[in-house]
Amino acid sequence: MVSSTQVKQKALELGFHKVGIATVDIAPSVEVQRLQAWLAMGYHADMEWMANPKRQDIYLVMPQVRSLICVALNYYTPHQRPHGSEYAKISRYGWGRDYHKVLHKKLKALTNWLQAQGVQARYYADTGPVQDKLWAQRAGIGWIAKNGNVITREYGSWVFLGEVLTNVDLTPDTPHTEHCGNCTRCLEACPTGAITAPFVVDANRCIAYHTIENRDDQLPEAIATHLQGWVAGCDICQDVCPWNQRFAQETDVVEFQPYPDNIAPKLTKLAEMTDREWDKQFPASALRRIKPEMLRRNARANLKSSAASTQFNAKQ
Repeated sequence: MVSSTQVKQKALELGFHKVGIATVDIAPSVEVQRLQAWLAMGYHADMEWMANPKRQDIYLVMPQVRSLICVALNYYTPHQRPHGSEYAKISRYGWGRDYHKVLHKKLKALTNWLQAQGVQARYYADTGPVQDKLWAQRAGIGWIAKNGNVITREYGSWVFLGEVLTNVDLTPDTPHTEHCGNCTRCLEACPTGAITAPFVVDANRCIAYHTIENRDDQLPEAIATHLQGWVAGCDICQDVCPWNQRFAQETDVVEFQPYPDNIAPKLTKLAEMTDREWDKQFPASALRRIKPEMLRRNARANLKSSAASTQFNAKQ
């Protein structure tokens, strides 16, 4: 119906920065066993969707699947956050337009093109029970690093991932090899020790998890006292990564350029932000997953921690 070369050419024409193909095998994989062990440790916290059986068996997602087309989209912009404890920190992924909207538009176009060629196709971008990092590595996009992110040689880990499941046999790419080497900067830099071992992340200790997914009225003390200004996600393990420091390059996707006030909002402003102000400041943003009451909670936790630190230092 279509060749791997045609598929890749079309994906690049649509604006994806990387594209690779992975074949589907039937035998249980080492990756699935690792996921099961991670779940058994409770490292998914209350993200129960991670235990969906479909995530462990791609055939439950699409019984006819034979090949996956994996894509990556660079979202890095060179803007830097200002120094100062009065500023809130937002993860780069949330600076601009909601990546789901950008990825879905391109993935839908690729899927429509495939279907016009007689191919059965179904796409996902962090929206379904598909292990996107696993398939990205199998498709040669990059490797799963010690901090759990996928690193590409060309863009570091500043990439969004997506995939299209198809019912055709496409020529697969060689799975990517791992190139973290002996580096442990991400493990050493994490203020809460969320990377419990190389390639193992405990969401219960992760700042990104707690600022985005935790719906409780208060953050755990062990997290709240180590936020370091983060109110929406956390980029610490990515910022210290040598691959990101050497190979990050600015994206050509205009939608990923930061919205005003997303790079350096004031903690005091976010702590008192009304629901209406939240709605106005974060239009078409992935940050809308962080509800206004959560954002206020995160900002206030930072302010409390900062005040306690100032008071402690004054007594020394």
